[in-house]
Amino acid sequence: MKKKILILLMIMLFFSSCNKNTDKTKDNIQKSNNTEQITDENNSNKIKDNTENSDQKSDDQNLDNKDISNKKEDKLLKIDLSKKPNEMGRIMVFMYHGIGEEGPYTRSPEKLREDLEILYEKGYHPISLRDYVNGNIITPIGKTPYVLTFDDTNDNNFKYLEDGSLDPDCAVAILLEFAEKHKDIKPYASFFGNGQVPFRQEGTEEKKIDFLLNNYMDIANHTVNHPDLTPMNKEEITYEVGAQGKYLQSLVKKEGYKIDMLALPFGSRPESEEATEALRKGTYEGYSYENFAILNVGWDPYYSPYHVDFDPLSIHRVTGSEIDVDGVGIRDWIKYLDDNPSERFISDGEPDIVTVPIEYAENLKDIQNKEILKY
Repeated sequence: MKKKILILLMIMLFFSSCNKNTDKTKDNIQKSNNTEQITDENNSNKIKDNTENSDQKSDDQNLDNKDISNKKEDKLLKIDLSKKPNEMGRIMVFMYHGIGEEGPYTRSPEKLREDLEILYEKGYHPISLRDYVNGNIITPIGKTPYVLTFDDTNDNNFKYLEDGSLDPDCAVAILLEFAEKHKDIKPYASFFGNGQVPFRQEGTEEKKIDFLLNNYMDIANHTVNHPDLTPMNKEEITYEVGAQGKYLQSLVKKEGYKIDMLALPFGSRPESEEATEALRKGTYEGYSYENFAILNVGWDPYYSPYHVDFDPLSIHRVTGSEIDVDGVGIRDWIKYLDDNPSERFISDGEPDIVTVPIEYAENLKDIQNKEILKY
């Protein structure tokens, strides 16, 4: 009997121990489940927060992109297509020399004033040669840009009288007078100097160049001796261009201004490729030059800077004369573009947008930094 009671007690103790372990296991499982639930909730919240942050960043980015897009669209919508903008049309780069008694290479003061007035009345506005070459067309909408250049830096281009005043009939005075009369334009022009003492009044060289550069005008290179460049070799070209560039640069006091444009004497070019390259770039006696624009002598309006055939190293010019011009002088080309308006550059008024009729769009060059509007 005692044995039976002992066995029964042992069995009861065994089951009691199992129940306690089971309860502990249950508690552990419950705790584990609770921990996993908390962890899952935390992870879920983190994922949710990250997703919300990502969505917020994405929304902000989309808003920024939308804002940029809207600004571009606003600019495009500002362009008045009824003005028929055509920024693939031709641009006249006028070539003048002396200002005096009318002749093949001399324009009278009266005729120069008349040229400027005719151009203005017909919707032409001057721009700088730099802006033309760089495609920075700041001309108002519906207007046509043109460029003024003067070769040889004769005294009648820029002359002081004995009393120190500006000769009213020199080119610079006429340009300033015209800009004063028409407040919506600036007296843009480029003067190409050859030899020593630009504008031929000794002692005024630096003063005159400083005046030009502070009044929307440029000084540029026309070689030392104004020779025919055709037979010249690389060394001779380097001297003609480099020595003149070095001399003119020594007269420039405006910080950062470079002598980097060249007008070819007689429109001549050397025969060899090596010498031709020296027109653009070279080094003379420690002075390095690099011309980003090279101008020919004639004889027609040149391409838009956005045209695939535009070459800044071979820019055509129109002679600013009516004598011995073989039908291709300034008045001839003004009339031609009057009669053929589809060939004339018409600005859209937005320097960072190029507006082109669809029929001319195939001649657009690859333009990276501007919006293109075809219509």
